[in-house]
Amino acid sequence: MTNPNTTTSPPTSSLNLADEFINRQTPMMRVREVLHRYPAISPAIVLVISIIVFGIINPRFLAPTNLSLITQQVAVIGTLAVAETLVILTAGIDLSVGAAMVLSSIVMGNAAVGLGLPGIVALLLGLITGLATGLINGLLVTRLNLPPFIVTLGTLSVFTALTLLISNGATVQGTSMPGLLTWTGLTLRVFGVDITYGVLLMILLYVVMGFALARTAWGRHVYAVGDDKEAARLTGIRVSRVLLSVYLVAGVVVALTAWIQIGRDYGSSPNAAVDANLNAITAVVIGGTSLFGGRGNIWGTLLGALIVGVFRNGLALAGLDVLYQTLAVGILVIVAVSIDQWIRKVRK
Repeated sequence: MTNPNTTTSPPTSSLNLADEFINRQTPMMRVREVLHRYPAISPAIVLVISIIVFGIINPRFLAPTNLSLITQQVAVIGTLAVAETLVILTAGIDLSVGAAMVLSSIVMGNAAVGLGLPGIVALLLGLITGLATGLINGLLVTRLNLPPFIVTLGTLSVFTALTLLISNGATVQGTSMPGLLTWTGLTLRVFGVDITYGVLLMILLYVVMGFALARTAWGRHVYAVGDDKEAARLTGIRVSRVLLSVYLVAGVVVALTAWIQIGRDYGSSPNAAVDANLNAITAVVIGGTSLFGGRGNIWGTLLGALIVGVFRNGLALAGLDVLYQTLAVGILVIVAVSIDQWIRKVRK
């Protein structure tokens, strides 16, 4: 007779069926896993479709002069979005990048014109200013353990006030500046398209940061901290040091963006790029970087910036008012965040 207290194992066939059921994936689940693994795929698809559609609506969209205009418009936001990407990858957010950029550009312009300093010195002062803004944000986040949203919301006002104080509300014209400060606005022709040196500087920055995030220990630590700070700490990662370094690097990138902004506008104005903060965050989110940190790709951010530029330019050529251009970008952001939420549910 069989002992009633003896447990019997389920048949092997039953185990195989259970494993097959658990591991079974629908096509949508496979798509979600692919998008989770390669975040830049979805913005790349959106960009290609957008270019095709706008090219069909208005053939002038694909004209070399118009493509040149798009790249120049994207240069500032695309570069600023690099700084925002680094912070968002750590599950933070920086609302002050635009204000810090304008402050750095005002320091450069006033140092060169108001104080009569050489261009290289003015540029270095601008870089130091950007680094200082990142240091302030980083110390407040890491030393006082304040939420990045609150910290950068406060420094947004601080940097804006400092900008107005230094500039007295006046614009410094590029004609009065040394050539080095306006160099980023000069153009060269590549395959029939006029490309500014600011665009080339942006691309170089993406290459450097892409390598740093993908191929260095620092980059892996950035992703680890954004994914789970406590788990990263338990594995020996110095979370506070990584966060501080991210804000410092972001500060330098902000200063480089200020240099590009001066070349783009041929001057430095305290009223420049008033919506730069939101545009940078928009590019990052559309580019597939998760607002919850730990997932994203720097090249996706570039695609996101291009998507914003393409949409604004394409809708303008289609004759739509600026109001509808802003509406379209807003819808893109909501869709991008919704897709991110869906992707985050992927089974690991």
